[in-house]
Amino acid sequence: MKIGDKVRFLSEVGGGRVAGFQGKNIVLVEDEDGFQVPMQVNEVVVVGEENYDTGHVVEIKQQQTHPHPLPKGSGVYTDPTENSAVNTNYSPPSQGGAGGGSFAVHERKGGEQLSAYLAFVPMNVKELMQTRFETYFVNDSNYYIRFTYMTVESNSWQLRSTMEVEPNMKVFIEEFGREDLNGMERVAIQLVAYKREKPFLLKPAVDVQLRIDPVKFYKLHTFQDSDFFEQPALIYTIVENDKAARPLVVDAQQLKANLYRKSDEPKARPLVTPPRNPGDPVVVDLHASELLDNTNGLSPTDILNHQLDVFRKTLKQYEKQKGTKIIFIHGKGEGVLRKALVNELQYRYKSYTYQDASFREYGYGATQVTIK
Repeated sequence: MKIGDKVRFLSEVGGGRVAGFQGKNIVLVEDEDGFQVPMQVNEVVVVGEENYDTGHVVEIKQQQTHPHPLPKGSGVYTDPTENSAVNTNYSPPSQGGAGGGSFAVHERKGGEQLSAYLAFVPMNVKELMQTRFETYFVNDSNYYIRFTYMTVESNSWQLRSTMEVEPNMKVFIEEFGREDLNGMERVAIQLVAYKREKPFLLKPAVDVQLRIDPVKFYKLHTFQDSDFFEQPALIYTIVENDKAARPLVVDAQQLKANLYRKSDEPKARPLVTPPRNPGDPVVVDLHASELLDNTNGLSPTDILNHQLDVFRKTLKQYEKQKGTKIIFIHGKGEGVLRKALVNELQYRYKSYTYQDASFREYGYGATQVTIK
């Protein structure tokens, strides 16, 4: 379901066209008079696929809460008609929500080590700049997993989903758009694993935090083929072979070695270059070619807004480090980006000082900002 689709209501008379979305469960339906009616996503159906037969409506609701078997080729799922290692004869879920049903699961070889992943899948990878995305939890083990999925706002966490996932299954969590990405930069997943009606080896509870880079959702190569989905997906490891991911824990020695490593080969300047020595400036390259792999389908306004977003996030990152100098490389061009940066500094960051950066080091297309 996407903006512009013609839909009808399932539980009452009426319908219209999809005008937008609120959160993960509410769709705004615009009627013939131009009024927008908020409806639960599972209470509308796209015209052309409607079938108001009671059995069909029940089937739709089950599909929205029913976890999906991992596809063939993943090593954890085979066709039930082909002497399957996983029997997917499904029993309707009991009252109590998603995960309440039961599957007769024959454990697969290699599934005793706990592996689980968080996946983001574009709904239309061919229209990456306009598509919405789906979030999935993938359980690649012989254990049942009960998980919570959270995002942070300031210093407070918000629960986005919690459910149980059967062994060797994936489950849909939510649908979201690019407008939601800024609230998803840092997520946390907590989970416990267990088996039912049989003894098992106790697995430690897992508590992992992940940084989700919004820029990746603008880059086609970010989404890769995998064993879990038929379409390309961006997959983050939560736990793999009983080892939890710790992407927010930085090895200081390794980081230092990487920063000072010398090479005879020229290397592209990274997006953000941290200072090597105290007093050295932070360098941020705002050229579109450095920020985005592909600008096809993006208007000049879209690109400018993305550059300004990086500018604001950088100032936010260093706002408590008084005296820090940040060099923003914007190029000469027609001066549109520089004018936009100056406007931001004059109205949103009045306490900061700015000046042209050293033309000997950065050319004539760079501005230096000092945090005050």
